[in-house]
Amino acid sequence: MTSEAQSKMLTLESSDGETIPVERAVAERSILIKNMVGDLGEDGITESIPIPNVNSAVLKKVIEWCGHHKDDVDKTNEDEGDSRKKSTEIEEWDQKFMQVDQEMLFEIILAANYLDIKALLDVGCKTVANMIKGKSPEEIRKTFNIQNDFTPEEEDQIRRENEWAEDR
Repeated sequence: MTSEAQSKMLTLESSDGETIPVERAVAERSILIKNMVGDLGEDGITESIPIPNVNSAVLKKVIEWCGHHKDDVDKTNEDEGDSRKKSTEIEEWDQKFMQVDQEMLFEIILAANYLDIKALLDVGCKTVANMIKGKSPEEIRKTFNIQNDFTPEEEDQIRRENEWAEDR
């Protein structure tokens, strides 16, 4: 593919109707968009590409991430992939990028999943994993504002049944 075709601009339309121009190479970090563009062909893209499940604020964040990582080599097929999956380490730029409120973090994760951007999905999930790591169930509930739906008696019974799994 020529560099002219790669630098071609696409227009994405968010769920709230905002149109966002984006460089094709950046947009194609999304497998969903890459496949759409491939199916339509070079001349088939005359209008904006609808992204119905993602609002403009989240789409702009996703595009920012894709812009920063547009030249990254996808490592999903390499042997390193397994160790990368097991690691919860996140690059410094990505850590700063993910320093958003919880709602935005979860929206980014959902958007990455919908748009099929595996590397961004990994970063989002690792961020949440790091938020949970080393915390008690009570601390996790507090962090994510989760209501405990067990009675104290049920919780005590579950603890007794699963004593073997406790770190002691």
